[in-house]
Amino acid sequence: MRYPRRALIYFHGALMIDWSRVDTVLLDMDGTLLDLAFDNHFWLEALPARVAERHGMVLPHAREHVFSLMREVEGRIEWYCLDYWQRLLDVDVVGLKREFTHLIGFRPGAERFLQAINRSGRRAVLVTNAHHGSLGLKLEHVPLASYLDAAFSSHDFGVSKEFPEFWDAVQGQDGFEPDRTVLLDDSHRVLMAARDWGVPQLYAIAQPDMRRPPLREAPFPLIQDLERAVPPQS
Repeated sequence: MRYPRRALIYFHGALMIDWSRVDTVLLDMDGTLLDLAFDNHFWLEALPARVAERHGMVLPHAREHVFSLMREVEGRIEWYCLDYWQRLLDVDVVGLKREFTHLIGFRPGAERFLQAINRSGRRAVLVTNAHHGSLGLKLEHVPLASYLDAAFSSHDFGVSKEFPEFWDAVQGQDGFEPDRTVLLDDSHRVLMAARDWGVPQLYAIAQPDMRRPPLREAPFPLIQDLERAVPPQS
């Protein structure tokens, strides 16, 4: 299915999000709150290089091997599962991730955005496809947990955010009201799934990886600077 593309919208305040209709802010982690540079480097560069080293492959062949395996499970829970990749590739995935923790960090304005949500009295709820091994590693290096009212990983439910069963499960446990909820995520597939499930306010991230140029258009309104999208204070 093809979706209409929408021109890039830069927020210059909180007006684009109707905060009067928001009690709960659902937030993705990687590429939304945290810079996707860490994950892109790991999956696109570090992991293929380690596979090549461990299995005696030339790097181009290792890269194509890893990427072909990724394409087979793209968007499914296996795509995000570190245990799955460790078994399949015979690589210490979490150990390899620890070699690049210097790349873990908030996107610009993300921490101030979280602080503003907390001060406004609204709930900040993390919804992530990150495996617990990756989630735990990141929480060691950024003070994200201190801003959250709740956190849910797709690995808690065995289904990724791209499927309605994830949103059923989160809503069942958290009890958020869909009509009074906003979701921010860098994945357009996830946003489409949430839209089809019933979340009315949806916003994408213009620059998930701060080392790469921002998107110019997308199927959803794009936020470049989270700090400029903060809610009004009560």
